[in-house]
Amino acid sequence: MKVYLRTLGCRANQYDAEGIRAMVESGGHQTVADASAADIAIFNSCAVTSGAEAELRKLVRAAARSNSRLVSIVTGCAAALPDEGRPIAARLRGLPSVEHVIGGADLTELAKALGVPHQVSSIASHQSTTRALLRIQDGCDEHCTFCATTMARGANRSRSIRELVGEAQLLAEHHPEIVLTGIHIGTYGQDIGTTLAALLERLVAETSRVRFRLSSIEATEVDERLTELVAGSVSRVTPHLHAPLQSGSDRVLRRMGRHWYTSRSYAHAVERLAAAARVLGLGADLIAGFPGEEEADHRATLSLVRQLPFTYLHVFPFSRRPGTPADRLDDHLPPLTVQARARELRQLGAEKAQAHILRRVSQVADVIVVSVDESGRHGLTEDFLDVFVEGPRARGDRFVARLESRPPNRLAAPAA
Repeated sequence: MKVYLRTLGCRANQYDAEGIRAMVESGGHQTVADASAADIAIFNSCAVTSGAEAELRKLVRAAARSNSRLVSIVTGCAAALPDEGRPIAARLRGLPSVEHVIGGADLTELAKALGVPHQVSSIASHQSTTRALLRIQDGCDEHCTFCATTMARGANRSRSIRELVGEAQLLAEHHPEIVLTGIHIGTYGQDIGTTLAALLERLVAETSRVRFRLSSIEATEVDERLTELVAGSVSRVTPHLHAPLQSGSDRVLRRMGRHWYTSRSYAHAVERLAAAARVLGLGADLIAGFPGEEEADHRATLSLVRQLPFTYLHVFPFSRRPGTPADRLDDHLPPLTVQARARELRQLGAEKAQAHILRRVSQVADVIVVSVDESGRHGLTEDFLDVFVEGPRARGDRFVARLESRPPNRLAAPAA
């Protein structure tokens, strides 16, 4: 049997996809890159915006048009959303070729649908990407008003350190970097009596060579020991943090349901980390035009972003997600206002990114070759900079280089 696998959404979804791929292949089947050549297509869906669901429907229809024999399965977050008066599962089952809708990447149910034994491995010891993903927890106990993920993923659930160390040891044999991911990784261990810092220390101690990177984590959940690890006290932990901000206005943060920090406490956490680090990659998510956001709120966000040492931003124009509390809020902004504020934030993010690139010229970097294609070799530094790699380096190589400037506004890691 030939299986086409398509994944939308976050790194947690991508981790699930690697488990699905491992299950398919260990069950004796083949994964293919084109739906037209497949017997079964599995669509691992995202629920973060209504646009993600629209993209899912588009992909499923296109795959069905390319292959009249195709049987499709929809899994992931969109498939797990409660109906809330809207027949989501029924709508997905109504798409052409869809025969199964399985919420939350339930591997047992997927195994049944595929006709493979339930005992086959769903742990991928060698993932399809250069950098491996390790999901350390699932779910979230918070209830941000704009987010459907809690509805789809459920409550926080941490995996045991022993299990994670074992999986990391397998991945370290094939990958130069492992990214710790999940839905709310800063809460790792709260349900099993440990901490994220304790996990990271064990991972470093019980693997060799591989470097570890944290995926998205709340800035105020980076404790003192985790700050030391990320800031460089352990060379195999990257000095990089992606810390969702969403807004620099405390009033808007309250409307978002993000009660556990303020603009001041966020700034304090970030500045403490930056002061401790020799070099730091710092990213953030921002939502532009949240319902009720006034011009003064937008200006407060711009001011905070200018103040803090961000090296890149992910800016999202507010998107209504049916079923979330934010969808029911008053004072939704005109689309043109939302788009204008998003453009202004993106421009500021681009300026911040360029300033960081200029600071890194002539500095030493820890580089991993993440791709080799017709455009050349591309590397990723410890502080999350994309660089050209010069010289005969292979995908997955890790090396130290002194960065050089290359037009237009790029960095290169020259051959040793």
